[in-house]
Amino acid sequence: MNGHSSSEKSITYSSTRGCPSQKSISFRTAVMRGLAHDRGLFVPDSLPTVTPEELESWRKLSYADLAVEVIGKFVKDDEVPRNVLEGIVKKSCDAFRSTDVTPLVKIEGHYVLELFHGPTFAFKDVALQMLGNFFEYFLSTGSNDGRLAVMGATSGDTGSAAIYGLRGKKGVDCIILYPKGRVSEIQERQMTTVPDDNIHCVAVEGTFDDCQDIVKASFANQEFRDRVKLGAVNSINWCRVLAQTTYYFWSYLRVTDAEKDVTTVNFSVPTGNFGDILAGYYSKRMGLPVGELIVATNENDILHRFFTQGEYHREDIQKTISPSMDICVSSNFERYLYHLAGDDSTTLANWMSAFESTGKLTISGKMLDKARADFKSARADTDNTLKIIKRYNSDHEYMLCPHSAVGVDAVHQLNTANSATVCLATAHFAKFGDACSMAVDPLPEIPKELSKLWKMEIRSSNCPNDAKVVQAFMEQRIEERIAKHKTRDERKKVLKNVVLVSAAAGALAMAVGALRRR
Repeated sequence: MNGHSSSEKSITYSSTRGCPSQKSISFRTAVMRGLAHDRGLFVPDSLPTVTPEELESWRKLSYADLAVEVIGKFVKDDEVPRNVLEGIVKKSCDAFRSTDVTPLVKIEGHYVLELFHGPTFAFKDVALQMLGNFFEYFLSTGSNDGRLAVMGATSGDTGSAAIYGLRGKKGVDCIILYPKGRVSEIQERQMTTVPDDNIHCVAVEGTFDDCQDIVKASFANQEFRDRVKLGAVNSINWCRVLAQTTYYFWSYLRVTDAEKDVTTVNFSVPTGNFGDILAGYYSKRMGLPVGELIVATNENDILHRFFTQGEYHREDIQKTISPSMDICVSSNFERYLYHLAGDDSTTLANWMSAFESTGKLTISGKMLDKARADFKSARADTDNTLKIIKRYNSDHEYMLCPHSAVGVDAVHQLNTANSATVCLATAHFAKFGDACSMAVDPLPEIPKELSKLWKMEIRSSNCPNDAKVVQAFMEQRIEERIAKHKTRDERKKVLKNVVLVSAAAGALAMAVGALRRR
């Protein structure tokens, strides 16, 4: 394995929107800040390269060791010492039920990458276990005066994965907003049954995009942001994208282990916020031999319309059986648009300003040709999704969740269902039992870790779709928790003093007794 040279410098990051104060930011700062202060997203100032020889030298590595190598391309000793990085990665990977972390299986001639073996049975565990451990390290080594208030919006899986990554972490409060009545019951229970007092779940009267808008408004409010030490866990946080690059390298190595004639690997990715497939895009630009990157959408198809017609036009959200993809604005897409614009922050800022005021961004000509060269896309409606779930179960006794089925349907639509193609399975089917039972009845038995959720007490608060109300609630909860911990610490201190006094008194009594016996 390659070690770090102490003289090597980590990659730095700048905002997509070009604010001078948001340029050449360290990895630590980018992770702790989440969203740039000019409302842009942090992108790497340069991309490291992986040579074919280096890639081949990684073939025998475990998933954890491979992750250290990939992340170590960006993060050197000046940011995170190598032994600390190894510890963070190992601790993150140890939370998974599979020793491979993200195993591959071959079904109907193509591969499926199972990303659901983490604590919450969804792909977001891969990144959020890592992010939680990076937060913990940075807070313990001087960042933010040891305090962080994480605010995130979830359409289903991010919330529970963030909660399981941050529960009990010292100095961290985690506030998760989710659209009331628009996440599956099991997703809601995964979030709201976690008893740790640094976890706060908020059901917002609105859509996922409303929740995301509250998060963005909170980051744009400098006074609030600085007062509560605000941080982000959504895929806008660069650490999440970086953590996910590993499984593209891992998949390529496993496929080419088994398929000696395969030289490039295609990936089909169920896509909502664009973070997952963006990790594949960066992997390809680093030198990984990736063929096609397929953006697979449900009826909320703003990305499919962009890559086919050049129209990134906001429309009302349609409620579907794949709720984690029920998104009409992809929060991570700005990073790709920045690169599409030739890394020109002025062009990007103009695009985003126009989109935010009109809900429309349109490209054509050579720009559209370039986008189509970078990504293919397909749209799978509910009917197609259910047919895929039913067929893969009846023909192969393999259950796909609705999101994963969208990705599988896409490769069939584009005639790329072959041994050089990997479909990302983003969640365990049991997280979407109601939807899956529309195709398969009765369903296979669900994991005991999920079935026990119905016996657990839930904790959640309701808030209107109002950023100020949510922010006030957030501050109140943080103050209550800090006060509670302060009282608890004071009690411990008093108890400790009582114990010490009692011990001293006991020792004195024994000494007096010994003297008398003499």
